[in-house]
Amino acid sequence: MRAIWKGAIAFGLVNVPVKVYSATEDHDISLHQVHNADGGRIRYQRRCEVCSQVIDYSDIEKAFEEDGRTVVLSKEELKAIPAENSHEIEVVQFVPSEQLEPMMFEKSYYLEPDSKSPKAYVLLRRALEDTDRVAIVQFALREKTRLGALRIKDDVLVLQSLLWPDEVREANFPSLEADVRISAQERDMSAALVESMAADFDPASFTDDYQVQLRQLIEAKLEQGESLDTEETFGVEAGEGSKGEVIDLMEALKRSLDRKRGSGSAAGSAGDEAGGDSGGAAGEGEEEAKPARKRSTAATSAPAKSAAAKSADKPAAGKTSSSKSAGDKAGAAKSSEAKGAASKSAGSRSAAAKSTAAKPAAKSAAGKATGTRARKPA
Repeated sequence: MRAIWKGAIAFGLVNVPVKVYSATEDHDISLHQVHNADGGRIRYQRRCEVCSQVIDYSDIEKAFEEDGRTVVLSKEELKAIPAENSHEIEVVQFVPSEQLEPMMFEKSYYLEPDSKSPKAYVLLRRALEDTDRVAIVQFALREKTRLGALRIKDDVLVLQSLLWPDEVREANFPSLEADVRISAQERDMSAALVESMAADFDPASFTDDYQVQLRQLIEAKLEQGESLDTEETFGVEAGEGSKGEVIDLMEALKRSLDRKRGSGSAAGSAGDEAGGDSGGAAGEGEEEAKPARKRSTAATSAPAKSAAAKSADKPAAGKTSSSKSAGDKAGAAKSSEAKGAASKSAGSRSAAAKSTAAKPAAKSAAGKATGTRARKPA
C-alpha cells in the first residue's frame, strides 16, 4: 500500500504522527469504451468551448459561476486556504459508537504510526478500548474539510470519513403516511421467516456474482469470438431474469417459510430414515403397541361382557354376592389377559387376527377364573 497523506492526530496536547492509507479498493473489472463499428478506443478530450483547442491538464483552472458571473480560482489561490494546509486530525469528542448513523459513513482509511516510537499511537488505541468509545475528529483531505470517526480494527486505528449532516438527504415519501394494517398472523409469520434465516454475518461467504459472471463472459468471448452463445455460457437465455409474480402477502410468507422448512426437514428426514432400522425400531414398536393395546381392549371388552352376560343368564345354584364379586374379578382377569395377548400379537399379526385370537383367550381365562373363584366360598 502507498500512503496518500501524512499528518498527526491531536489528542489533547498529545501528538500522534500517522500515515494515512486507503483501507478499501475497487475489485470491479475495468472496461473502456470503443466504437462498435471498428473497435476504436473512445477517449475523452478536454476541449475549450471558445478556441476549440484540446487543453493540457496543467493549463486547467477551476471556476465558480453564479448569477451569470464566473470566478476563476487558480491552484495557488486554492492552496492558500488555511484548512487545506492543515495536516492535523483533531479529536473533538469521544462518543458511544451506537450514536453514529451508519448512513453517514463515507470512506475508510488505515492509520499507521509515523514515528520512531509508537507509544502515543498505542496509548490512544488503549484509551479507545478502555472507554469503549469512538473519537470524533475533524481533518482536511483532498481540498475538503471532513468529519470523521476514529475507531479500532484488529489493533489498527481506522479513520472513517463521515458525511456532513446536510449531505444526507431527508426521506420524504408520502406513501409511507398511509394507514397500513398488519395482522398479528402476518407479523408472526414474518418473524418466523426472519428466525429461519438468522445467522452470524460472515462477509467471506458472499461473492460478487456479476464480476464472476463478467469474467466468465470475457473468457468465453476470447475462446469463441463472435460465435459466442450466451445461453450455452450461462445456461439461461440472455436477459432472462426472475419474473415477478404478483401474489398475496400471506401466500408469499407461507411459500418462503415452506421453502426454508423444506430444506431443513430434508436433512432431518434423512437422519430419521437412517435411524429407523435400529434405534427407531424400538421406538416404533413402543408407539404402535399403545394403539394396538387400546384396539385389542376395545375388541375384547365386548366378548368379555357378552361372556359375563351368558354366565349370568345360565341358571347357577348358589348365586350369591360372592359370585358377583367373582364375576368382577374374572372381568379384570379377562382384561389383563386380553391386553397381554394383544401386546404380544401387535408386532406380528394384523388387527383382525389380534381381535380373533383375543376372544378365545378371554373366554378360556374367564372359565378358569370363574371356576377357581366359585370354589373359595364353599
